[in-house]
Amino acid sequence: MACQQGKTKDEMVVSLQTIKKTHVKPRKKLGRRECQLVTFDLPYLAFYYNQKLMFYKGGDFEGMVAKLKDGLEQVLEEFYQLAGKLGKDEEGVFRVEYDDDLDGVEVVEAAAEAVAMEDLAAEEGTGIFKDLIPCNGILNLEGLHRPLLAIQLTKLKDGLAIGCAFNHAVLDGNSTWHFMSSWAQACGGSPAVSASPFLDRTKSRNTRVKLDLSLPPDPSSLSSNGDHAKSAPPPPLLREKVFRFSESSINKLKSTINSSTPSDGSMPFSTFQALSVHIWRHVTKARDLKPEDVTVFTVFVDCRKRVDPPMPETYFGNLIQAIFTGTAAGLLMAHPPQFGAGIIQKAILAHDAKAIEERNKQWESEPKIFQFKDAGTNCVAVGSSPRFKVYEVDFGWGRPEGVRSGSNNRFDGMVYLYQGKSGGRSIDVEITLEAGVMEKLQLDQEFLEP
Repeated sequence: MACQQGKTKDEMVVSLQTIKKTHVKPRKKLGRRECQLVTFDLPYLAFYYNQKLMFYKGGDFEGMVAKLKDGLEQVLEEFYQLAGKLGKDEEGVFRVEYDDDLDGVEVVEAAAEAVAMEDLAAEEGTGIFKDLIPCNGILNLEGLHRPLLAIQLTKLKDGLAIGCAFNHAVLDGNSTWHFMSSWAQACGGSPAVSASPFLDRTKSRNTRVKLDLSLPPDPSSLSSNGDHAKSAPPPPLLREKVFRFSESSINKLKSTINSSTPSDGSMPFSTFQALSVHIWRHVTKARDLKPEDVTVFTVFVDCRKRVDPPMPETYFGNLIQAIFTGTAAGLLMAHPPQFGAGIIQKAILAHDAKAIEERNKQWESEPKIFQFKDAGTNCVAVGSSPRFKVYEVDFGWGRPEGVRSGSNNRFDGMVYLYQGKSGGRSIDVEITLEAGVMEKLQLDQEFLEP
């Protein structure tokens, strides 16, 4: 193992050797193509690149890399936007620009041969991932001069790590895993992707919004009087941990919360709502909030079937919106779980085509670029989805040994839900919390074993 004596896996010092950097383009010439970014895309310009890490068993690193790059050339013929860059038209409207002369997708080959699979499979921490995934701390706005997709293929002691950084202004989670599964199909010998991406974003929204955005100054730069700029107070120490909920635990959560018929006429609670309120209540408990403190629940909802007219599942881009709801911590904890689940359900059901349209019009009249951490007070913010078949992404050497998010776009209360590694209806819950709160949560047996 690569752990030094007395070090946790999150504090590992990785000896990484960069072998070479190349760029991969679509196999066919496609000419010049442009696609306007729309209202669903633009708010994510101030987020960071979305990072995913997958690791696989295998000993033929060179052969695996060759297959991955060959498949990437093929799949980029349809997902060519990922081989482009951000740009602006003559009116200052952001767009994706593709041209055959652009560099394409950046692919770095590296080796960290002291790192084993078991190091990456640890349920806690993401510090080690920073060496294995590109674009740490890189804003999506930097896609004006950076690749929209950067990939690092790292040789491990007993396998291969695939670290991907996607520009979040260009695609959401649904589109990310559509691309990943299509890439795997290409590597598996499929002559064409099973579901072509729907690339015309203006079908979802055609309002042209001009944004005057520039990159923030480097905080390490000198101030105008020659002194070093005042440093901001250090952020709170955060910890990340994966909590694995088995199929039986998920079934128990859902059946328990639906055991009593709601008196207000609400629908039965979904698996998502049952698990979400379980997380929300126990994180709130671990935070030891005052009864009058407000706690916010935020979820990034897929709007493909909610907009009018509905968009296809293969819509490529961002078609998500953040939904915010909340209550006093005392009310959330004093009532049974059905109370919090009802709040979540009501907010999700209310976010219909009319609500989406109103949100878009309001934003277009007064665009506000939020930072990734603006999810609310004492929040629990849920992203990703267990519906994404992440453990079915097989490039030709079996299912991944693990799937994780990188260190970007993390803040106190951020939650990623993934298809459970153990299969069935199991769900893996990746949570970021302040260190003291995480310590309490992982000792909460009612949370761990519902």
